[in-house]
Amino acid sequence: MGQTLSKPVTTKNTVDCENSVFRVGSSSMQGWRTEMEDADTIILSLPEDPTASFFGVYDGHGGAAVAKFAGLHLHQFITKRREYFDNAVVGALKSGFLDFDKEIIQNGSWQQQIAGSTAVVVLIKEQRLYCANAGDSRAIASIGGKVRALSWDHKPQNEEERSRILAGGGFIEFNRVNGTLALSRAFGDCMYKRNIHMPPEQQIVTAYPDVEVADLTEDWEFVVLACDGIWDVMSNQEVCDFVRKRLAAGMTPECICEELLNSCLATDFNITEVGGDNMTAILVCFLHNKTFEDLVVRCGGTNQSPTVMDSPKSILDDI
Repeated sequence: MGQTLSKPVTTKNTVDCENSVFRVGSSSMQGWRTEMEDADTIILSLPEDPTASFFGVYDGHGGAAVAKFAGLHLHQFITKRREYFDNAVVGALKSGFLDFDKEIIQNGSWQQQIAGSTAVVVLIKEQRLYCANAGDSRAIASIGGKVRALSWDHKPQNEEERSRILAGGGFIEFNRVNGTLALSRAFGDCMYKRNIHMPPEQQIVTAYPDVEVADLTEDWEFVVLACDGIWDVMSNQEVCDFVRKRLAAGMTPECICEELLNSCLATDFNITEVGGDNMTAILVCFLHNKTFEDLVVRCGGTNQSPTVMDSPKSILDDI
């Protein structure tokens, strides 16, 4: 689990932005950990492709170097792939993840060489959503009030992951890769990628992502991307319900993210053993060229619902 503090750092880095298509909020918090190793990306219009939007959460381990580098540059490795502009975005995502990882392995600094990071990203282009995931960060969507998983965690005990790990020369102990790493796909972690007889996709730990594709319709309400510090505490359904109820009450996306972090934070990590990790969440609300108030109504609220900008006490505490 890593080293922990005697009390959590609850200071948050919170961001909000919007255009006619999205209203987005995010928040991150160090929590009980001695270092903040998460990073995230919010780009409403990609410089390389203004028709596309890109969101990502990166959960670092062994240091923050790889996660921070991914937060700044991963999207560039994807959009510079030829497949991206040949209408083969899935291929661009898969190859872009591997290209980024190759850059870390071959040209990264010493700090990057010994660190690693998960990645869950959502790329939206021409009313189609692509979610690429490597590791145990996760994304979900709310569609007409129903939760839909957009990614699946890569854990060593999963049969597909276990087969690759063993074939690559690794082993699983205490549900960890070589008794150490609690996830089975990630950027970096170079010590698990040294089998010269295996391609990058088949290394003990690989950065090769699974990609989920979905066509966006008017009933898409929001997407949540978050690191495992959230999912260790709440299920997909619980996060979906948590967010939707607060949208119905008129709360802004960034405040919802802050409340989500607060709700997942352990009051005493030594007792619960969950809720002590770094936490990062991005909430992408779909406006469909309408107002945020329209989304509030679609989530079950009214036009008179209050909007909370800063709320030390949730407007739902008494509901």
